[in-house]
Amino acid sequence: MKEKGLLIVLSGPSGVGKGTVRKAVFSRPDAKFEYSISMTTRQPREGEVDGVDYFFKSREEFEQLISEGMLLEYAQYVGNYYGTPVNYVKETLNRGKDVFLEIEVQGAKQVREKFPDGLFIFLMPPSLDELESRIVGRGTESVELIHNRMDAARKEIELMSLYDYIVENDNVEHAVDRINAIVQAEHCRSERVAEKYIRMLEVK
Repeated sequence: MKEKGLLIVLSGPSGVGKGTVRKAVFSRPDAKFEYSISMTTRQPREGEVDGVDYFFKSREEFEQLISEGMLLEYAQYVGNYYGTPVNYVKETLNRGKDVFLEIEVQGAKQVREKFPDGLFIFLMPPSLDELESRIVGRGTESVELIHNRMDAARKEIELMSLYDYIVENDNVEHAVDRINAIVQAEHCRSERVAEKYIRMLEVK
């Protein structure tokens, strides 16, 4: 029996650098994860590509997918929907491949309910001042939206105890090293692999 893949969920407050860290994870030559691209109704930022960074959908298209039960999770964040297509995730895990999700905190709570054996990693900024600086540095948000994102970030950070691990994004490459070490350790966790070796003992 093939070992089922591991669902890895990377989440954290807006502006913490989830997308940057995720891209760095996949840029490593030994990366063996399958990336599940999220859907969103927000407008693409400069350099973002539909079908690569996100699936960009209209609000009407997104709500149709919700009604059809085609999303593993979804949430509204600062006026936009974000969500994860369900079929791709299940099929990939059953093939023994690890699936890497980079999603918002609200969505991660829903995934935890559906996949309690997943690996949930919370990406933390070094400080709130640094987080605000990163959001301002994007140059894409108004003063009001920056204020809203910081309010939301404080509420999200209060939920970090719901995650299995907390990784500080003080340096992108260091954060990637920590995430890879966590994933490797999880693959060796006794409850994930014990059945395989018990079956070995049963072979005559």
